[in-house]
Amino acid sequence: MLKGLDPLLGPELLRVLMAMGHGDEIAIVDGNYPAETDARRLVRMDGHGAPRLLDAILSVMPVDDMVADAVWRPAAFGDSNRMEPVFEDFTAVLLKYEPKQKIVPLIGADFYNKVKACFALVASGEKRLYGNIVVKKGVVYPKRVPPAAPG
Repeated sequence: MLKGLDPLLGPELLRVLMAMGHGDEIAIVDGNYPAETDARRLVRMDGHGAPRLLDAILSVMPVDDMVADAVWRPAAFGDSNRMEPVFEDFTAVLLKYEPKQKIVPLIGADFYNKVKACFALVASGEKRLYGNIVVKKGVVYPKRVPPAAPG
């Protein structure tokens, strides 16, 4: 255990998050998603819901603020405007950490192709359909240090 870290951030997930660079993307996928098939790197987090995992990840990882879109979800039943409860949960978590970001829906193959291109996939135990989200990693900005007082 470490102080200040969400306990869901185990060694495997932390290693993946640390290895990601600016612009790399990570997907959290639901229990029905073919994660083993599509992942270049896979972290299994069975038994945990996707919004809870998003919360743990965003507690340490910034979202890219240098691009127009940095967070995506599937369009439920091919309808970009349809809001499933899991999407509302994702939105609440995103607002907590990155209030200026929005979640962009992608239809069908566009979402699957986005996930397949990700640096890593986190396979959750999310039981709700369409409980998937992709996030592009941003940068951690250096803290501005005030100049030393003369003398």
